[in-house]
Amino acid sequence: MLNLEVNGESHQIAVEQDATLLKVLRDELGLNGPKRGCDSGGCGCCTVHVDGKAVYSCMCYALSHDGASITTAEGLSSGAELHPLQSAFIEAGAVQCGYCTCGMMMSAKQLLDECPHPDEEQIRQGISGNLCRCTGYAKIVDAVKLASER
Repeated sequence: MLNLEVNGESHQIAVEQDATLLKVLRDELGLNGPKRGCDSGGCGCCTVHVDGKAVYSCMCYALSHDGASITTAEGLSSGAELHPLQSAFIEAGAVQCGYCTCGMMMSAKQLLDECPHPDEEQIRQGISGNLCRCTGYAKIVDAVKLASER
């Protein structure tokens, strides 16, 4: 049995020994924020926070996080109120196809938690573990900068 707190809710889940955290979040808990992309930690679209730190959920065995607190992009908002990063991504038009968006936001959240007012270079470094094939990153950088100003 795996015990997790996900987006503020406690869960006790029976999982296979080799189940990844991504598989548990998507298949067992029905969370669509973390995406399955490369399954090798190269694209970042599966990024979630484990005890406040951004990790690639496709690269983690779920059982190794027993008792952990997990936050996905769904957990950023507060009820119907969007997190400033979510609003900024919409306002800056940084969503394009949306496949990388949740992972980008989770990496950006960690950046803003550690560096509330990053410059462009720091933003690009902070999201560097995430691939976007649509935007060329300019609008994503603009969105993170916009969120940092709020």
